[in-house]
Amino acid sequence: MKTTEQENFWSGEFGQEYTDRNTRDRAEWDDFYTQNWGLTKTEMNARFTTGWSPETRILEVGCNTGMQLRGLQDAGFTNLYGVELQPYAVEKAKQTTTNINIIQGSGFDLPFRDAYFDVVCTNGVLIHIAPDDLPKIMDEMVRCSSRYIWGFEYYNPELTAIPYRGNQGFLWKADYAALFQQRHPSLKQVKKELYPYVNASESGNVDYMYLLEKTA
Repeated sequence: MKTTEQENFWSGEFGQEYTDRNTRDRAEWDDFYTQNWGLTKTEMNARFTTGWSPETRILEVGCNTGMQLRGLQDAGFTNLYGVELQPYAVEKAKQTTTNINIIQGSGFDLPFRDAYFDVVCTNGVLIHIAPDDLPKIMDEMVRCSSRYIWGFEYYNPELTAIPYRGNQGFLWKADYAALFQQRHPSLKQVKKELYPYVNASESGNVDYMYLLEKTA
């Protein structure tokens, strides 16, 4: 498979700097979300996972060092997997996680059989995928899920490119749930919540969490 410009960007030095800049312990992770959105990621997750069995098999695509997976583990989930493009982040994840299956790989070619997971999710990953490449990663996520697609991404009603730390072509905001449904009409929306930034410097920006369910 041809490596994309974004894959090269994130697997290199910039990606390593991102990992170092955004690696937090559990308390710092929840505090970061409280400062930015007014509630913890643990609280956000709980609103979407209520009623799920602890044995629910969950795959996070683009898990970085596994902070979201550790949060889910602390919430009682025991069957957790992650795929991360950047080898540096995978090595750091192995140092900070236990009993979580994290491997190096690409979301464009997930090394799992069809419908292997109950849930396939992303957290701030689709926003860094070029629009022309979104169909491939979305298809792979849907292929590997038997039931749910779950996401937390930068929200905008229309797909919009925005600069990222002085770089162009590496960050977009969109209604990713709607894009999933356009690509896969059998997906139905179970839940969606918008989370406006509380930081004045981010005024007007919104992230959101969504849960889609396969109906066919």
